[in-house]
Amino acid sequence: MKQGAKRAVLAVSVAVAAVFGSTAALAQAKKAEAKKMEAPSKGGEQFFPVLSYRTGAYAPNGVPFANGFVDYLKLVNARDGGINGIKITWEECETGYATDRGVECYERLKGKGPTGATAFHPLSTGITFAVTDKSFVDKIPIITFGYGRADSVDGTVFGWNFPLGGTYWDAADMLVQHIGKKEGGLDKLKGKKIALVYHDSPYGKEPIALLQERAKMHGYELLLLPVTHPGVEQKATWLQVRQQRPDYVFLWGWGVMNSTSIKEAVATGYPREKMYGVWWSGAEPDVTPAGDGAKGYSALVFLAPAGTGAVHKDIVKYVHDKGQGTGNKEGFGEVLYNRGMVGAMMTVEAVKRAQIKHGKKPLKGEEVRWGLENMALDNAAIKRLGFEGFMTPISTSCVDHRGDSVAGIHTWDGKRWVIEKGTTLVADSTIIKPMIRASAEKYAAEKKLVKRDCAKEAG
Repeated sequence: MKQGAKRAVLAVSVAVAAVFGSTAALAQAKKAEAKKMEAPSKGGEQFFPVLSYRTGAYAPNGVPFANGFVDYLKLVNARDGGINGIKITWEECETGYATDRGVECYERLKGKGPTGATAFHPLSTGITFAVTDKSFVDKIPIITFGYGRADSVDGTVFGWNFPLGGTYWDAADMLVQHIGKKEGGLDKLKGKKIALVYHDSPYGKEPIALLQERAKMHGYELLLLPVTHPGVEQKATWLQVRQQRPDYVFLWGWGVMNSTSIKEAVATGYPREKMYGVWWSGAEPDVTPAGDGAKGYSALVFLAPAGTGAVHKDIVKYVHDKGQGTGNKEGFGEVLYNRGMVGAMMTVEAVKRAQIKHGKKPLKGEEVRWGLENMALDNAAIKRLGFEGFMTPISTSCVDHRGDSVAGIHTWDGKRWVIEKGTTLVADSTIIKPMIRASAEKYAAEKKLVKRDCAKEAG
């Protein structure tokens, strides 16, 4: 739609609202305009399923992510006219972070659009585990950047999973390295106690194997403290923390569990300076409910720190200023909003990349996979897309479905996240690669899968 026509539609919308004196009329007009923004162009349409959770205990974290994800799709349509002339369409499906509902959403959305779903972002390790087996039949990529199955880095076995940018084994390894450095060396961890306070789900259990492997290497004692969904009752957990007095606590929570953990740490008297969260336990909703008690708490940060940049200016100009923001501006530029944008951007770029091979047309999921296996987001591309300072380069291959994994540490000062300067964390591949290989081989044997011959496919 031309800019002049868009302005005319919005003008009519405002006039209607004034005549009827009703915000409902304005909302309806805005909705109609949004539909026009999402409408397919003559070039066709590319359908993006959006698994989200805007209700329940995990909504404080799910809402900003979904807003950032959808706002970026709207930006690509409004500013760029879609992906090389192909309009993006999408549909949200509420999972409530429940695995069964996530599978229902997957089944309902996988065949939508003229070419089916482009790729799925489950935003849940439990849902990821549940739909992984289905992916081999459906041939639709599952993008799990910074979460999901750690062994799915191996593209020869997990042909449709893409844990872009990092896994929970990477995250756990980075945290061990970080506290080892603080202690004066990894050898100084001998005799120390590290408590893992984790969501009792596939998500929370993922880092355990790596932490146990590192414990064997360095001689620290690992305390495993599971927290039952959704995580609002943790008094028994933090009683154990008070009794055991660990030297460090790693927090592997999500949703209301994170802020509850920090509040319980305050009540127990456990120093927040000794607490480190995974990158999904380091956003604004995790700390603000605890007030000043959250000061000093740190977490990993990767792909998307808090803040605004060039891409945010475009979203304001082309989306929010047009009255098309997915939500209000609350959360705009916060960690999870930004991470949602990055997730959408990487998917859009995968489609662009795949169009190099398959043509500038709506693509099937199995065609988009080629783009995900040939990602080439270098610093120049990141800057061109307006994401400078919000992610590090990622390049993938048929064998390596993760690409580069780099993270830092940011600390809550009571008002904002402050990135620890000079801290660049990279997981130790000499430890993790054998673990990935062994776990992937086990999965392949159990499922009787024939491993892909990437060299033959490339030829």
